[in-house]
Amino acid sequence: MKLLPAIDLIGGRCVRLEQGDFDRETTYDDDPAAALAGFVEGGAEEAHLVDLDGAKAREPRQHGLFVDLAMASPLKLQVAGGFRTHAQVERVLLNGVNRVVIGSLALDDPALFSAMLADFGPDRLTLALDVRVENGVPMVATHGWLTGSGRTLDAVLKDFPLVRHLLVTDIARDGMLSGPNAHLMQDIAERFPTIELQASGGVGGLDDLTVLRATGARRAIVGKAIWERRFSVAEGIAHARG
Repeated sequence: MKLLPAIDLIGGRCVRLEQGDFDRETTYDDDPAAALAGFVEGGAEEAHLVDLDGAKAREPRQHGLFVDLAMASPLKLQVAGGFRTHAQVERVLLNGVNRVVIGSLALDDPALFSAMLADFGPDRLTLALDVRVENGVPMVATHGWLTGSGRTLDAVLKDFPLVRHLLVTDIARDGMLSGPNAHLMQDIAERFPTIELQASGGVGGLDDLTVLRATGARRAIVGKAIWERRFSVAEGIAHARG
């Protein structure tokens, strides 16, 4: 399993939100380029960046920053937030970004997302599904976790047979450092073996990475635990690899 250290961006600052709540923001660093350089020093090969302003506005806000960071860093960057059109995705993929994450757009316009998968290829796109587990069933939320879609994770995945990369966030765990939802991640990994699962939400310590690795997840997205120095990037990478 690979560790992807994460940076959430608001106004160019590195921040973290608790459970996606913009009123529960903590700023950690004003220099995302320096943060990425720190990830490189720790041995990271990839990183995960989110334009939170764009996710909230449902249009690009910091995509220029994505491009600047991608062009300057040796890391493979996976970026998310505010993507609504084919041209917006193409812009960053042609300018150094490795993979684009699509979330709400896939639910709002499944035909467009399917066309993107065909045009850019399934290795260049990640489908992000943010879920709330209700009565044991993962239900998908949209638009920065503000709206319930009324659809299950399984139902959404059936719409996109080309998907190869899937990022699943358990909303109840995100930013809480309370441990990942291992049962959810293992269930998804076992039932969709052709998909490379990225697990997000809840990692608070190195033991949590050991737990996630055992679920079959291929990548772990970790933000707050790194920013709050629960463990270093190097330590996280070593535990994720096993």
